[in-house]
Amino acid sequence: MEKERFTMLLLEPGEIFFEDYSVLMKMLDASSLEEQKWIDGRLKLCSKSLVFTNKDINQPLIKIQLKEVIAVDQCDSNSSISKHSNVLSVQCKQYVEMLEKNILAPYKFIHKHVTLYFYFNYAKIEDCLPQILQLLRAATLPTAEQNAMIMAIVHSRQSRVSFDTSWLEDLYEQVVLETQANKVLPLVINPGRILLTTSRIYFQPYNNLDQHPVLKIQLKDIVNIIKRRFLLRQVGLEIKWTRQPENKVEHLFVSLKNQNDRDELYTSLLNQPTVSLERIPQDQMTMRWQNGSLSNYDYLLYINSLADRTFHDLTQYPVMPWIIQDYISSTLDLNDSNVYRDLSKPVGALDSDRLERLKERYTEMSEPKFLYGSHYSAPGFVLFYLVRKYPQYMLCLQNGRFDHPDRMFNSVADVWKNVLVNMSDFKELVPEFYDTNNGGDFLVNSYSIDFGYRYNGTKIGDVELPPWAKGPAHFVQILRNALESDYVSENLHHWIDLIFGYKQRGTEAVKADNVFFHLCYEGAVDLDTIRDANDRHGLEVQIMEFGQIPKQIFTLPHPKRSVSLMDKLYGETVLMSSKCGAGNESLGEKAFELRQLMTFQSHKESVSSIIVMNAEKIDEVASVGQDGNLKLYSIKTKKLTRSVALSMLPLSSCISYYPTSRRNILVVGSWDNSLIFYDVEFGRVIDILPGHEDAVSCLTISPSRRIIISGSWDCTAKVWQSYISGKKIKPAEYLIAQLDHDSKVTCINISKDDTLLASGTEDGEIFLWNLDTYNLQFTVKGHTSKINAMIFDQESKSVISCAEDKVLNIIDVHTSTQIYRTTIEYEPLTLSWLGIFLLVGDSNGNINIWHHPDAIFISQVHCHDGPIHALAVSAENNVILTGGKDRKIIVWDCKML
Repeated sequence: MEKERFTMLLLEPGEIFFEDYSVLMKMLDASSLEEQKWIDGRLKLCSKSLVFTNKDINQPLIKIQLKEVIAVDQCDSNSSISKHSNVLSVQCKQYVEMLEKNILAPYKFIHKHVTLYFYFNYAKIEDCLPQILQLLRAATLPTAEQNAMIMAIVHSRQSRVSFDTSWLEDLYEQVVLETQANKVLPLVINPGRILLTTSRIYFQPYNNLDQHPVLKIQLKDIVNIIKRRFLLRQVGLEIKWTRQPENKVEHLFVSLKNQNDRDELYTSLLNQPTVSLERIPQDQMTMRWQNGSLSNYDYLLYINSLADRTFHDLTQYPVMPWIIQDYISSTLDLNDSNVYRDLSKPVGALDSDRLERLKERYTEMSEPKFLYGSHYSAPGFVLFYLVRKYPQYMLCLQNGRFDHPDRMFNSVADVWKNVLVNMSDFKELVPEFYDTNNGGDFLVNSYSIDFGYRYNGTKIGDVELPPWAKGPAHFVQILRNALESDYVSENLHHWIDLIFGYKQRGTEAVKADNVFFHLCYEGAVDLDTIRDANDRHGLEVQIMEFGQIPKQIFTLPHPKRSVSLMDKLYGETVLMSSKCGAGNESLGEKAFELRQLMTFQSHKESVSSIIVMNAEKIDEVASVGQDGNLKLYSIKTKKLTRSVALSMLPLSSCISYYPTSRRNILVVGSWDNSLIFYDVEFGRVIDILPGHEDAVSCLTISPSRRIIISGSWDCTAKVWQSYISGKKIKPAEYLIAQLDHDSKVTCINISKDDTLLASGTEDGEIFLWNLDTYNLQFTVKGHTSKINAMIFDQESKSVISCAEDKVLNIIDVHTSTQIYRTTIEYEPLTLSWLGIFLLVGDSNGNINIWHHPDAIFISQVHCHDGPIHALAVSAENNVILTGGKDRKIIVWDCKML
């Protein structure tokens, strides 16, 4: 079967193909001196044109635009053309020739009056002539009214057609929903019907253009369903599935009549039991990117998708930043920051001279003002870059013509220069510049298309690359390497703020010189409320040609990427498994193994806190409990070595430090409002500091700063000078700073670089303090109830908290932005790091293992009969200690595999 040459890209953007007919065609004009022969082919009936496809593939397709038609009629059987009455005559003043010799080239517009006759081989002219006349009447109307009439015709025709149930794969599958829908491809809309059953979703196009009469997608193969904006309205739905047995990823993008129909289909799909989606929360993806387990390229594609940017819609094509600014050197050093563009500025603000001229114009404007009269992404800009790969798209978009040769994408260096200095060129890039899978094919004139000659006589061929690029594939690879570089990783969040974030609109956009024409912002106009068809069409065209701002994804500063330490740690282990006691329970791919070494049960009530006293030997362990006792253990002998009654009230916390090289001092927090100092070597309490007016709830220490910090139910955290041997502790002398809170302080933690202190309170507030000045940097309402534990990440870039509300929360310390939030099955009580794994002890006696780079819980180990209140890890990550309400202390051997 020969391949169909006709595609809907030969029509106007968005034009609809209805049906085709087997015909014989003859063309006559006033200059014809001899009888023309009948030509075998097919006639395509479209919403704004008639297209004749010659059976001879070397002959051009002929398109007759209905607006150029003078008359359409049925020939009299007595005419000289034919003795039959089944002939259609079409008089026009212009026609278009396309794909002559099957070569992609600009269309030929033939300006002369001709009459074309079509003899219908099988169809009756009486059946199709009324449709043609109806569309011809629409063509006489202004564009907006023509489009409205065409849509009315489409809906009228569709309403008379039901889905052909003979196409159902299984007679027993039950119909859930049937509705009208359009299949959407770049510049192409194909009307049809959606049928949703209990096992499949079907799309049946109204016409017979597609290779398969009905598209069938098994619900179990669907991996993602995304609501999309289409032509400025919330009516789109994108379905991603894997085609079996090839396991190839496919997409179906459909638009529906209105938002209610779209939402009903979306909800009905999600309600089907066989639909199981790849649902990764947005904050989890951000964490993966921030931790270095998701590339900059993939993260940008992800947030483009969140912002309604899709490869299936040129009006909302994914946008990527210019990264490199050097396109003239013979070599490129990606370690040199000077080769990179300033990502904190929009393209329009990169050149200060041009920006000043734009600002002068801006100040003279009346409201609503805009700084840039052109956009960074629009269909024309996308195809400017991709014309060599998708020439048919450019011909469709520009009415059968390519750009003037001197305005085409001829040189990377020239385009970069132009976006720096031109007063109306601010475009960014498209993903193809960084897609190494396609090897830079968009830079090559692989179809050998004749794009013409430049002003200097040079014939246009491949794109001219910078001297440092050895070819298209090498060029794209270098750009990709640059995109993933340390410089870009450290600065990409600035560009995200401009395009998708808090600097996209409002006063922050003004401060960042990032203001575009007001209609291009999402929500600037509600087209459904505009009744006048011409006004509405004018707005649509204006916005489509100008470009659309992506949907705003972030309203607070985007966190910075932290990759240096993560890259180092990520090489150690990726996933883990655990063997818990004698159970030998496997939990995923092996990265480390837990083995229970010993159990101590010496406290009479719940264990509150555990510490490893000697980090090098990992032999001595101390614990305190709600029974008011301090216990010391030897891992080597597996015995309790000391038991000390320190208080009549519960003890909350315990820390260890060495004021001299030989002495080990334990500091214990008590509910009797005091800090108790215990000398391990001499086995005695050496001092008691009545530091608070209510129970001491938590303790931490900074050896480098020689300070101890205590938190209390009296709503304060106090910074104390470390104990000095032989000197009586006096509160007034030892107190360095008092940090006030609005409710009881329940937990505190110092960052690994000893610069920040985080404190959590009973009412769910998170406080961040500067340890140089003891000033409050910010406070965030991170939880709805008491915060149980807090810990900084390994790079001191974020603080992690967990609370009674069962939420694990991560806050960026630089911006106070919440970058991750997840709910845990049981209340999380305590936190501790084991390399790149965060251990979370919960109220059900489990250790939950959270993989930091991927921001995902990968395993769970059941340890205690009841809540885990204490959790500690040795400095070498080879011993884990857990203590619970069941009064047990369990020592675990941790072996990296």
